[in-house]
Amino acid sequence: MPHLTAHLPESRLAGKEAVLVAALTDAIVGVYGEWARDLVSIRLAGVPGGRYAQGGRAVDTSASVVLGVRAGVFDRPDAARITARLGAALTDAIARVAGDDLRAGTMVELVASPPERTFVGGALAV
Repeated sequence: MPHLTAHLPESRLAGKEAVLVAALTDAIVGVYGEWARDLVSIRLAGVPGGRYAQGGRAVDTSASVVLGVRAGVFDRPDAARITARLGAALTDAIARVAGDDLRAGTMVELVASPPERTFVGGALAV
């Protein structure tokens, strides 16, 4: 179950939530395939002005995405290609919806979830 949390400046996110959710979902589906659409879980977090900083000063041109993926994705022979596609597709989605000037400041982090450590509704996800 791909699950992600995206943090964007609130001023860039407000009013664009539905479009961003669709774009991020499409980005993941574009890599994994249509079968993953109903499994994509997204949480959006708006960061108030002044709470993103780069080089010691406040900026509104940063965003971050943390995507939890099954650890097995990193063991596949095509892991480098898949992870690169995920990073590019998620960055493209944010830049397309919230502004292309966010592209250079968008960080995508892929976090491995071993199968025995992922639970949904209190039960081990299979």
